[in-house]
Amino acid sequence: MDKLEEIMAWKRKEVAQRERPVKDRELERFAELPKNGLGFIESLKRPGLRVIAEIKRKSPSAGRIADLPDATEQARKYYNAAADAISVLTDKTFFGGSIQDLWDVNDLLSPRSDATPTLRKDFFVHPIQVLEAAEAGARCILIIVRALDNDSMKRLRDAADLAGLDSLYEVHTEAELERALRFDPKLLGVNNRDLTRFVTDLEFSERIIPQIPQGILPVSESGIWSYEDAARVRKAGAEAILVGEALMKAEDVDAFIEDIHQLD
Repeated sequence: MDKLEEIMAWKRKEVAQRERPVKDRELERFAELPKNGLGFIESLKRPGLRVIAEIKRKSPSAGRIADLPDATEQARKYYNAAADAISVLTDKTFFGGSIQDLWDVNDLLSPRSDATPTLRKDFFVHPIQVLEAAEAGARCILIIVRALDNDSMKRLRDAADLAGLDSLYEVHTEAELERALRFDPKLLGVNNRDLTRFVTDLEFSERIIPQIPQGILPVSESGIWSYEDAARVRKAGAEAILVGEALMKAEDVDAFIEDIHQLD
């Protein structure tokens, strides 16, 4: 069993304990609520290379990244540094996060007129997780193409649409890109990390992003440690990058994000 299969097997057991049918109306009420700030995709459409800053305590590949008792501490840094969006890892077992982190970050940000939109970064398998994301104030969910069959992806996407949430489709290969395109995605991330072995190479963005059709916003995810790395994926066509470990360890978050924003 590879690492992603291990994670998904555990996630299905974990979510099964709280699964229940999710009614359309439960989701639709969140789409109707007034919200401050830009939507998730909208926040990434501005000129220059945009930054999705991730709150990430640990990972299977890196081990312990940061001791962070309160997720709002890092969220405040990202907001002050003008990050365009914030990714909050809510998986506890493998990444040390929680849904409470997402609640806490959005409680901090959502009252602000220029609230930074958030992504619930987790391994989605059931619409109940979409409902939880909406309840906690997220503006986007993650759909990992390799981890799901087509019916599961459709159920998650439909639930997100009903709740007024954007969907970030994550791919790693051309075959996964082909599957994702069947769902007419508006936001598509290329994960530079092979989730089978947790090996990272920016070559995946360089190869796959040019194959993403016009009209879909391309994001390069993982393995971006420096301005040079960001410039490399920008040259390949990335309009946004998702950065976790490098920002969690950065001495000057403001300077890191400011430099990235200068890339045209």
